[in-house]
Amino acid sequence: MVKISVRYEGQLHCEAVHGPSGTKLATDAPVDNEGRGESFSPTDLVATALAACMATIMGIAAKRHSITLEGMTIETSKEMSTDTPRRIVSLKSKVTIPLPGSHPQRKLLEAAALGCPVHHSLDPKIAKPVEFVWEG
Repeated sequence: MVKISVRYEGQLHCEAVHGPSGTKLATDAPVDNEGRGESFSPTDLVATALAACMATIMGIAAKRHSITLEGMTIETSKEMSTDTPRRIVSLKSKVTIPLPGSHPQRKLLEAAALGCPVHHSLDPKIAKPVEFVWEG
C-alpha cells in the first residue's frame, strides 16, 4: 500500500506528498474550472498516470526482452464533459516508438501498453483510444 497525503493550500491549489519517497507535487484547478491553470489539475494527473503507466509497463516488457525503448514518447489528450457531472470523457494517446513497425516484439509491446493497470482501472465509459506510431 502506498500513502499519498494532500494538503489544500487555498486558492484551489493543493500539495501532494508521495509517502514512500517524500516527493511533492502541486496541483491547481484548470482555467475552465475557476483555477489559474498554474500546475497539473487533478484530472490532468489521470491523463499523466495513463501515459506514464503505459510507458512503464512497456519499459518492463522491453527490459525483459532486451529491447531499447529510450526516446519513446506518449502524448495523451484529455477531453472533459460539457454536461454535468464534470468528468473525463476521453483520454486519447499517441505512442511513438523509436523502432521499426516490423519489429518482432511489436505485438508484445502494444499489448503491454494496453494492459497497464491504469488503463484497466479507468471507468469503461471513458474512451481510451491508443495510436501506435513506429518510427524506426
